[in-house]
Amino acid sequence: MELRSYQWEVIMPALEGKNIIIWLPTGAGKTRAAAYVAKRHLETVDGAKVVVLVNRVHLVTQHYEEFKRMLDGRWAIATLSGDMGLRPGFGHLARRNDLLICTAELLQMALSSPEEEEHVELNAFSLLVVDECHHTHKDTVYNVILSRYLEHKLQGTRPLPQVLGLTASPGTGRATTLDGAIDHILQLCANLDTWRIMSPQTHLPELQEHNRLPCKQYDLCHRRSQDPFGDMLKKLMEQVQDHLEMPELSRDFGTQTYEQQVVELSKTAAEAGLVERRAYALHLRRYNDALLIHDTVRAVDALDTLRDFYDRERATKTQVLRAERRLLALFDDHKNELALLATRGPENPKLEMLERILQNQFGSPGSPRGIIFTRTRQSAHSLLLWLQQQPGLRTVDIRAQLLIGAGSSSQTTHMTQQPQREQQDVIRKFRDGTLNLLVATSVAEEGLDIPQCNVIVRYGLLTNEISMVQARGRARADQSVYSFVATQGSRELRREQTNEVLEVLMERAVAAVQEMDQAEYQAKIRDLQREALVRRAAQAAQKKSRQQQFLAEHVQLLCVNCMVAVGHGSDLRKVEGTHHVNVNPNFSIYYNVSEKPVAIDRVFKDWVPGGVISCKNCGELWGLQMIYKSVKLPALKVRAMLLQTPRGRIQAKKWSSVPFQVPDFDYVLHCAQALSDLSLD
Repeated sequence: MELRSYQWEVIMPALEGKNIIIWLPTGAGKTRAAAYVAKRHLETVDGAKVVVLVNRVHLVTQHYEEFKRMLDGRWAIATLSGDMGLRPGFGHLARRNDLLICTAELLQMALSSPEEEEHVELNAFSLLVVDECHHTHKDTVYNVILSRYLEHKLQGTRPLPQVLGLTASPGTGRATTLDGAIDHILQLCANLDTWRIMSPQTHLPELQEHNRLPCKQYDLCHRRSQDPFGDMLKKLMEQVQDHLEMPELSRDFGTQTYEQQVVELSKTAAEAGLVERRAYALHLRRYNDALLIHDTVRAVDALDTLRDFYDRERATKTQVLRAERRLLALFDDHKNELALLATRGPENPKLEMLERILQNQFGSPGSPRGIIFTRTRQSAHSLLLWLQQQPGLRTVDIRAQLLIGAGSSSQTTHMTQQPQREQQDVIRKFRDGTLNLLVATSVAEEGLDIPQCNVIVRYGLLTNEISMVQARGRARADQSVYSFVATQGSRELRREQTNEVLEVLMERAVAAVQEMDQAEYQAKIRDLQREALVRRAAQAAQKKSRQQQFLAEHVQLLCVNCMVAVGHGSDLRKVEGTHHVNVNPNFSIYYNVSEKPVAIDRVFKDWVPGGVISCKNCGELWGLQMIYKSVKLPALKVRAMLLQTPRGRIQAKKWSSVPFQVPDFDYVLHCAQALSDLSLD
């Protein structure tokens, strides 16, 4: 577990107790350097207690292995992630162990928990390690935690934990000028209360020797010369749009810009009570999704998503609008022709390019191991299916699996999500060579450490410079290849080329901050910290004011689809600060519950999922039933509810932005009320 000279160079201020950010490339041993700092801290600081924060669940286990090797069994280590189910409380574990490795959300919940078993104060820790610390900005959970630290600092509260940030990609914060990028780096340093951002200077040649960049290649293809399937989808979208009679709506079909337009249209239509217009907007979005999938993978995959959508519409809707009948008929009239075009149309040129890359890399001697990065879980599923079905790839040894996020989204509620235990199993098999190819979303971009990985394919991605640097860093082996697959002249290609420029800008900005006079640097950091706290206080006041716009009992809850009134804001309570449930016993007359429980492969501490709940009047999906400590509660998705306020209708994007206050759920009070109601009956 010896450190290299460049690692010693960057950790020296941390060994003296200073707050620093370690900026090293991916694969250069940031975690090992941090583990050594933790070891020395535990050896030399009385009553030392260390917490290591990560932003991905699978990194909890990976970091545990690195820290365990470094600490050599001399100190008690515990790990915590959201899928652990029944466990001792966070506060209890913090008191019983010397080092905790956990997802940042769990620490944030513990800091604000009123329960003694769960609660912990930030100054209970003497060292705070923040992995992938470039996420410490705006309203991220990292920054919420560090804002609490800064409040304590500026109020003179002591002791405060030492802070150690780790990153390979501080980024530019969307800045395109050197001054803007410097401001971004300074803000990051201020958020983490950083004495200095550290990278090798004296021992830079050794780092470059041990950390070689993969060979980058742009694998570009032409657009389809003919696209009868895509043309047919666009023709159907034009027919739908003609019914809308909205000439101002663009016809830039198959783009993310168009998607944003129809999402906004569905929101404004709902708020205006225009149910037919909202239906048209929702269906246009599905067609647009299909075009995006068609551009990424195959026409048959795009058609499958449309079929799934229309099958679900028929299965779940109990009240069909005139517009919906028209839209269902339009698809039914053309689905056979679409199926014919999907099977007979030309191959996607991007897939042809991907096939050549995989044949070249996996058909050569050696034991290649690679990751294909794609934008969505839908495209990841479709790419894996294509890999398994492609005749030209059966001659090469490809053993592929998905690595995708465990969360849910409105686009993929029908699709099996990847449980966290399955994520861990996939990573383990990729690490030991049982699998040699992952088809992954951004969940695999950061922190995944597989030394043998030597092939990275970024497949038609439109992302920022941080994602580019992080994904490239998954290629750890010597003579690795990093391929960017895109269409010539595409937005994706222009963005990747811009990212290369921004990476250089980021490096220049970090160097400029490192070279600043220390007194000037510290003065800027103090000013930025004060400004950040003033800004956060103003935002909190604004949020409180927004939540006090209306009394909860004056806001009606309407089904977003059929506009039927189903309750009031005063019926809502928050469970664990995030889940919004309706506690009015009369609410049950408005919804149905599916017999089959929602499949979530996570074990929660205090609740289990029940069935899907849907509007009894129209069939719109509203959320799920949560069984919280044996009490059945309907947990509602905010986008399933329209809010009728005294000043008009609102469709909120998140529960935290609704214009009334929602109190926390009181389990004891709820049970007492239920018993009282039973005795009255």
